[in-house]
Amino acid sequence: MRTLTGAVPSQPRLRADARRNSEQIRSAAIGAFQGRGLTVPLEEVARAAGVSKATIFNRFGGRVGLIEAVIEEVVATELFAVIDHTRTIEDVGERIAYYLTALRDLQYRQPAVNDVLLQSYPHSRQLMEICRVGSEVNDELVAAGRESGALRAEFTASDLHALVVDNALALKHGGLPARDDYDRRTTYLLDGIRGHQPAADGR
Repeated sequence: MRTLTGAVPSQPRLRADARRNSEQIRSAAIGAFQGRGLTVPLEEVARAAGVSKATIFNRFGGRVGLIEAVIEEVVATELFAVIDHTRTIEDVGERIAYYLTALRDLQYRQPAVNDVLLQSYPHSRQLMEICRVGSEVNDELVAAGRESGALRAEFTASDLHALVVDNALALKHGGLPARDDYDRRTTYLLDGIRGHQPAADGR
């Protein structure tokens, strides 16, 4: 399983109470970020952890440091699992359908995914690394899809990126639609980008 490594420097050994505070903050941040995205006020994270906001800055240096301390659990593990499974699917059309369906599901369920995709915190090396990996798989899928005919010939990696970002913006700023409506629109999206396969009689 792919993991994010090397972006967060190791911390010196902490006293037992400081270590306990750090774990309480991490636990509170994971719960807040998973449910509401990475922009949750730090005051709320501090209150849930039973510490002051200043303690978050003392332990993690602020929001970006806190995000980097928990982004593995909040976003990276699940997103990278989708990417890794995508690359195991042999049929290109099925690969693309799985990836987009699974990614849109993550966008619907995990608001923090949309904050990552929108690069809300560009100073975070870990968030930008997640975006780099996402761009890499987008390029792979579109290249394979166009070559195989599974995607429309004129469809580009930039088009795929725009569709993903547009969805992130709609979910972040427009609110969640009903799940049935959302899934139906995923089907429309897939139908719209698929290549036009010739009929069996050649017409």
